[in-house]
Amino acid sequence: MTDAIDPRELVFTCHMPVPPHLVYRGWTDPALLVQWFTPAPWKTVKAEVDVRPGGSNYIEMESPEGQRVPNRGVYLDVVPNERLVITDAFTSAWEPSPKAFMTVVLTFTPEGSGTRYTARVQHWSESDRESHEEMGFHHGWGAAAKQLAALLAPLVPGAGAAGEDTAV
Repeated sequence: MTDAIDPRELVFTCHMPVPPHLVYRGWTDPALLVQWFTPAPWKTVKAEVDVRPGGSNYIEMESPEGQRVPNRGVYLDVVPNERLVITDAFTSAWEPSPKAFMTVVLTFTPEGSGTRYTARVQHWSESDRESHEEMGFHHGWGAAAKQLAALLAPLVPGAGAAGEDTAV
């Protein structure tokens, strides 16, 4: 079956050799988030999360040149170990952001002894999607996913690095 893709959407999916509850934990534990969230040489310097529908998150990234980039969002849907939906349309407590850019639907589906990790990133406009793609969406999300899988692998005996990934 082929998913019809909205022209405002980008999709990244890969298999991770760790169970869904660990991938979910990687997204919801601030101490883990700061270790994998941004592809090197960028780094995540701060992560605050209130993982519940309506709860906010704040993730601050730093460029190799030292520029800080704050990201604020709100969780729209939370299904522990299965799904997270996060948007930057709100900064906290339903306060609209100055510039909404995307909504991210993350799913963590059991697949074999691991997880099919999928990020569907829905943008407010086709030009926002194009900008995100030009910023390196496919490479960045792929590199971050590999970093997450490598971080989580030691938590599962016999697990290795991230498997094949697919970007649409």
